[in-house]
Amino acid sequence: MLVLSRQRDERIVIGDEVEVVVVDIRGEKVRLGIVAPNTVSVHRKEIYEAIRRENQDAASVRGELPRLGAPLSGAEAERCVTDALGVGIRHIDTAQMYGNEKHVGRGIVQCGVPRGDIFLVTKVDPSNLGAARFADSVKRSVDDLGTVPDLLLIHWPPSDGDIDGPVERLLREGERGMAKHLGVSNFGPRRMRRAQQLAAGKLICNQVEVHPLIDQTEILATARELGLVLTAYSPLARGKCMEEKVVQDIAARHQRPASEVVLRWIIQQGVAAIPMTRRRENAASNLRAADITLTDAEMDAISEL
Repeated sequence: MLVLSRQRDERIVIGDEVEVVVVDIRGEKVRLGIVAPNTVSVHRKEIYEAIRRENQDAASVRGELPRLGAPLSGAEAERCVTDALGVGIRHIDTAQMYGNEKHVGRGIVQCGVPRGDIFLVTKVDPSNLGAARFADSVKRSVDDLGTVPDLLLIHWPPSDGDIDGPVERLLREGERGMAKHLGVSNFGPRRMRRAQQLAAGKLICNQVEVHPLIDQTEILATARELGLVLTAYSPLARGKCMEEKVVQDIAARHQRPASEVVLRWIIQQGVAAIPMTRRRENAASNLRAADITLTDAEMDAISEL
């Protein structure tokens, strides 16, 4: 998974079978590590802390949280985590929904990397958001992981649309020491505002689907206003973006693959992106998206899709 930043509030996460992570904070690029696809996502704790320190400035980002697809399980997940941490990855993202927290925890134990050097994230499943299950589910996550996560997220809003109870429970788990930081995923503008209001500004991110074929300008504006990091999953719209003639024409002018152009469109807006690929050559291509600068006209043309 590759994370790039051209400015302090620009993030991109790019993935592969082995995913490289790079972050550029105030012009300084740092290579962070590797992660296997569909299992965990990764950043280095010191990068997160650097971002967090920037929060002293109201316009700065709050942190960054990558989004993953369906995880691997069992010994394979353990191996992926161990391999990822072994090459320098320090931020691991999983979820109750993925069903691999225990395996991720085992991988962390086996890797030999000190726990304090790892930034670990998990998410509460929608089925566990009610009062009767929330705390117990978080405790199970902690038990399965073998450690308290550095970040705990509400994975999806509840089906009844009432987020007050889940957000209050999330905050309570933070107060109980069951997580060091808190956030949400798949929250729209109204729910983002309400959640951050209930949390008194303590939430650090929101993860939503973002790509040129869906208009998320309102969510992006709201995230910036609230001081939340916005992370894009499915940034290539499962390959559909690369089929657009506008994207292909721009890619031809830059002599780059269409995927790099789409990813650059995302990161140039200061949004993180988390495309998934199982091919190492595609991961290398994704990395080169950092080397492109799109003109205003090119950005507008893609936005009009």
